[in-house]
Formats: sequence, C-alpha cells, structure tokens
Amino acid sequence: MAAALALLSALLYGAADFSGGSATRRNPVFAVMALSQGAGMIVALVAAPLVGGAPRPIDMGWGLLAGLAGSAGLALLYEGLASHLTAVVSPLSALVGAVLPAAFGAALGERPAPLAIAGAGLCLPAILLLSWDSRGARDRARLKSSLGFGALSGTGFGLFFILVSRSSPASGLWPLVASRAASLICSIGLLLALGRKGGRTVAAGDRRLVLFAGTADMGANVCFLVASRSGLLMLVTLITSLYPAPTVALARIFQGQRVGVPRAAGIALAVAGAALIGLK
Repeated sequence: MAAALALLSALLYGAADFSGGSATRRNPVFAVMALSQGAGMIVALVAAPLVGGAPRPIDMGWGLLAGLAGSAGLALLYEGLASHLTAVVSPLSALVGAVLPAAFGAALGERPAPLAIAGAGLCLPAILLLSWDSRGARDRARLKSSLGFGALSGTGFGLFFILVSRSSPASGLWPLVASRAASLICSIGLLLALGRKGGRTVAAGDRRLVLFAGTADMGANVCFLVASRSGLLMLVTLITSLYPAPTVALARIFQGQRVGVPRAAGIALAVAGAALIGLK
C-alpha cells in the first residue's frame, strides 16, 4: 500500500512539475508559484476536515517547518534552472532530495527487506538519469554555483519530506494545511518583493494549467504523507523522487520532446526499482 501511494505521489508530482514548468516559460515564476500554492491551499482546507484528525501544536509545527523548507527548495531550484546549469542543478537537486530522507530513515533504524534494498539501488541512478540534461554540461564556468543551487534546493526538498513525515498519524492532513500556509506566505512575499520587473500575474490562458499544478502538487503531498505513515521513509521517498519520469513522459506526449537514451534508461530503472520495492 505504501509503495502504491508513493508511486501515485511521484505521478502527481511529475504532472505538477510539467504543468507548472510549462506555465513558467510564459509567465513570471513567482506569480506561478503564488497561484499554484493558493490552489493547493484550497485543496488542503477542503480535504483536512473530511479526513479529520486532532493535530497537536507540534504536528502543526512540523508542517510549518516543512512548508518553509519546501518553499526554499522550490525557489532555489527555479533560480538555479533559470540562471545556472540545468544539467547540474536538476539531477543533483533530485538526488539530494531523495538521499537525505533515506539517510534519515536509516538513522532511525529502518531496515528494508533485501528485494527493497535492490529496488532502492536501482532508484538512485534512475533519479539521476531521469533528471539529466546534457545541454551545457561541459560549461565549467558556472559549475560551482550550479552545484550549490542543486545541493541547496535538494536539501530543501529532502527536509520537507523528513519534517512532514514526523507529524502524528492522528493529526490527519492538518500538517499539510500548516505547510501550505507557510509556503503560500513565502510565495506571495517573493512575488511582492521580486515580481516587479517580470510581472505579478499569470496570463488568463495559463491559469487553469497553474491551478492544476497546485492541485496535483497537494495531491502528491497527501499521498506521500499517508505513505510515509504506513511504510519505511527511505523507500517511500525514493519512489516519490522518481517524479521526473512522468514529467519526461508528458513532455514527450504533449510537446514532442525526445526522451533520449539516458532518460529511457532512467525510466526502465525506475519501473524496475519501484516494482522490487513493491514486492518486498
């Protein structure tokens, strides 16, 4: 059950990234972030009372910290992709975002079954291959700063996974409400502070796309949170971090982008790795 939810989380994250990324090409980054985060907030506010739960202050605190970490990771990723080497920032961010929670889970004493360990061993290179972009990979001038942006953005995402998973199952989805409140405030603050030159609104034709991105992102958060409460954090995070696979598939279907040998190999490894983890 946990593996299936983590896989669904990866699919939703991938769809959200594809939709949000497509809109960002035509609209101000922080305007897209603010609108998508607002959509996610509405979903969380609707879903949390339906699921129920009795959150403690500490659960809401975990959610707030997770939201701050996730917002920082997203802002750093967008900045890194916009002004640095995509070929370095993207795969490193995905890898660090997966390794940190996996290491945290190991520190907590999680010991996966042999098949799951083999699956995890396939997922790590799959994440790198799925995120890899060969364009500009030989440009060494910005390599150091690109490594910094990739590592820092991945740290933000990894901390989000760790922090939100620390909330009690009895808290329901309320930690996600707290998380999205923090990220929404950060997004609006960034929009107001930095959005003057690039604009502060999303074009009418792209608003549905951005709203879908925010809704899918919150759906992914819900699936991850439930999965982390019923399965091992290291395995759930590794499967969830395969989200570049659906992003690549959607880009191929709707934009005609070539998959290429590295990404095709990444998809194959991702499928095999997720299957092995699910068979544990």
